[in-house]
Order: sequence, then structure tokens, then C-alpha cells
Amino acid sequence: MPRFRWLLGLTTLAFGFQVSGNNHYPAVAVEMSVQQVSAHVYYVQGVSRVATANYGFVSNAAFVVTDEGVVVFDTLGTPSLGAMFISKIRGITDQPILRVYNSHYHADHFYGNEAFVGPNTEFIAPRGAERYLTGETASQRLEERKQSLHPWVNDSTRLIYPDRYLVSEEKFTLGGVGLRAVNLGSAHSDGDLILYVESDDVLLSGDIIFDNRIPFIGSTNTREWLEILAQLNEINVKSVIPGHGSVSDNPQKIIQLTYQYLAFLRQIMSEAIAQWIPFDEVYESTDWSAYMEYPAFIEANRQNAYGVYLSMEEESLE
Repeated sequence: MPRFRWLLGLTTLAFGFQVSGNNHYPAVAVEMSVQQVSAHVYYVQGVSRVATANYGFVSNAAFVVTDEGVVVFDTLGTPSLGAMFISKIRGITDQPILRVYNSHYHADHFYGNEAFVGPNTEFIAPRGAERYLTGETASQRLEERKQSLHPWVNDSTRLIYPDRYLVSEEKFTLGGVGLRAVNLGSAHSDGDLILYVESDDVLLSGDIIFDNRIPFIGSTNTREWLEILAQLNEINVKSVIPGHGSVSDNPQKIIQLTYQYLAFLRQIMSEAIAQWIPFDEVYESTDWSAYMEYPAFIEANRQNAYGVYLSMEEESLE
């Protein structure tokens, strides 16, 4: 798998508070603190709950500060949160924000893009995200969030499209800091991108890794997702910032919840398909005790399990 080859190498190892046309987003009453991870990398951590909890601040976003400019990784779940995130960046540096990488196009990670729009800021997303943006799901999700996160998502909220899509990977240096962005393909979403800050040995994983929260699966490709996690299990980096949860200095440990949960779902549902057991029956008879205490279990687990059940049906026909 060519796009995974770079992972094997790791085993050795306009700029005010607001730059968009709308200068006054509704205030949001959340606590957002910046945590420094390394010499150049910082992040803010959302709460480990469902997507509309905590005013939409449930995911992580990070930024890399260099002597020539700032690289941002994800922008949070509303324009108001994006604007607050910019204010936190401005508390660290006045360097221009030059690039915004969106790890994937799920609402809790990219609705803050709107606040970052400016003449010098380039938006980059993984190839595959265009399927989301041009499909019905994008408009349906926006309408839902106008209700569930009103007024922070409202009739003025715009979905910001990327300036370009990353097909495979790109390596670049900015202000003496080496970075590498990699498109991992379709796993957690239609397109998943990670950013490796080579100079600091820090990996920004997006939702390929969930920590201390049941992952959201939906109709994702869990087989591909597990293959990616298996590759990540071999890496040797100083720190990993997941899409949800706390930064970790132990890559092998932080991927365990996501990996074991996905593997468990696939095993249970594969056996059910092989034995022609209906979904409701297998779901009710499964022992979920290993995962019941994690945030979002009640809201996400049954939907996750059903999505995997359907995908295992499809795989059985291959």
C-alpha cells in the first residue's frame, strides 16, 4: 500500500481575531485553553462527548508556529469556535496563518474554517472529501446543525471548500520546520489526512484515532481503518494528538481503544453474518461491558454496530 510507506520510516526514527467577511460571530461560553506539545506544536482539546455537546467544542484542533507563518490542523465545529481558536493562536504568535489542513470533512472539525478565510490562507483537504461536499450529506448536516447548534451555526454559516485536494502526500519546510501531510484514503471518512511535524516528531492524527471516547463509525470503511491503525502501531514518534482526547507520548497505547473497538465490532458482526443471525438479535446478545462506560457509547454504539453489520454483509459477497 503505497500511501502507508512513509509510516514505516517513522519506526526509525490578514491576521486579526477575525479575517472573514462576518466580523461578529455569536459569542460561545466555552473554556478553551492552549496546550503546548513541543517547540512548535500547540493544540486545544474539546470535551469527549457527542458532537453537539459543549456548544460543539468536542474535537481537537492544532497549530504549528514557525518563523514564517502558522499551519493549522482542523478548525473546530462552528465559526464561533473557529474565531475563538484564532484568538488563542494570536495569544501565542502574530505570524500569518498560511495553511489550514482539514483532517477530514465531518462538521465538528471543519465548520470553523469560515473564521479563517483570508487572502493569505490556503485550505487543503484530502482527496475524497469532495464526495462529502458535493453530496447530500453536507447540506443535510448543515441544516441539522442550524437547529442543534443555533445560533453558532445559522443561516449565515458557509461551508468552506478547499483550495486544493491532497492526493497522496506532500513534504515541505516552513520557517525551518519540516512537515509532511499524508492522505490515508477513505477510512474514518471519505478522505482522511494526517500531519506529521517532522522537526518536532509530533503526529496529528485527526479522527483516525479517538482517545477516551467511542469512535463515530457510520458508513466508514472499518477494514481500511484497521489497516491504517496497524501501520500506526509500528511508528515511533514523541507525541500523538488524536482527533478526540488527550495528547499522548505513547502511540501504541493511544490507538488501542479505537483499534480494539473496531476489531471487536467486525468480529461480532462477521460471525453474525456467517450464521445468518439478524442484527437486533446479535446486538442484544453481545456483551458490551468493555465499552459501556466510555463517552458517546449510548449515542453511537448501536448505530456503529449496525453500520459494521451492513458492511460485513457487503464484504461477505466479495
